[in-house]
Amino acid sequence: MFERALDVEHTFGHHDDMSRTRVRRRRLSTALVGVALAIALSAPVAAALGRHPEPHAAKVLPIQRWEQVYVVRPGDTVWSVAESAAGGADPRPWVDAIAARNAIEPGAVVPGQALIIPRSA
Repeated sequence: MFERALDVEHTFGHHDDMSRTRVRRRRLSTALVGVALAIALSAPVAAALGRHPEPHAAKVLPIQRWEQVYVVRPGDTVWSVAESAAGGADPRPWVDAIAARNAIEPGAVVPGQALIIPRSA
């Protein structure tokens, strides 16, 4: 029924030409190449992701005595700041005035940012 004897040396695919040291060195070199490749590719990607568009070329003038400074809190928008500055009037001119005075886009405020509120819209 069984004509061949079981070959014990090659039961688990063991080959004489492949030693443990060679396997370790191959794994180590593959890992080092992978790490070097990751470092080489991460620098340009991080630089590309870290670039922010430059703010508008318009410079913000120094604050005048009659202007107020408002520090943006979490959840604030230019619209909500303009509503409080308008005192019940239409806030749209105030939104434009605040955005122009601070050289920002109306949707680009972040908590902690100081906004200069002009005296009138």
